[in-house]
Amino acid sequence: MLIRALIVLLIVLNAGVAAWWLSRPAPLPPALPAQPAGVPRLQLLSESGKTAAPPPTTPAPSAPVPSPPTAVAAVEPAAPAQCFSIGPFADQVAAGSAATRIGSQITRGNPREVPGKTAQGYNVVLPPQADHEAAQALAQRIGAAGFDDYLVVNSGAQTNGIALGRYRSREGAERRQAALRAAGFDVQLQPIGNEGAAQWWLDVAAAAGATASGLRSGAGAPQSRSLDCALLR
Repeated sequence: MLIRALIVLLIVLNAGVAAWWLSRPAPLPPALPAQPAGVPRLQLLSESGKTAAPPPTTPAPSAPVPSPPTAVAAVEPAAPAQCFSIGPFADQVAAGSAATRIGSQITRGNPREVPGKTAQGYNVVLPPQADHEAAQALAQRIGAAGFDDYLVVNSGAQTNGIALGRYRSREGAERRQAALRAAGFDVQLQPIGNEGAAQWWLDVAAAAGATASGLRSGAGAPQSRSLDCALLR
């Protein structure tokens, strides 16, 4: 009996403790630390009782609308310019006349001189006289006029002629010739070796549709050569 009574007592005590535990008041929240003056207290989201607004969403950029293609007119590539040298001509006047004749077939035309072959030197001479006495008399007249460096030729094709100097350049020979002619002596220049005459060519830029053969024929020239248009002055 005693043991049964103890068991019943323990059951009653346990039931009382359980009832007290369930009916006890909620524990107080821990005290907050002292807040500095003038500083607002942070508030938890749960304390405000409000639901945080979702962050604003940035609308996705719309895809660009392709603009309709612009029609581009087809451009015909310009035909490359063609330039030629036409000639040779005897002198500048002849080259200029040729440019006039083919004026409708060119956009530009310039005469150009090509120097001839230069001789090795030049002799200044008076042609052979009738005989040796005549040559000697002429030589004395030359000396009396104040000229020196002369010689009566005694042999060869120029026998009884008078040599008045040999010069490497044409300019020097022409100065000697001019001085003697001013004194009344009809002296001549004789090139040493072959000397070619200067030639004239006509450099042209061809108009559209013009050909080298057509330009050559119209200008009355025997030859035509291709020319770099950058060299056309």
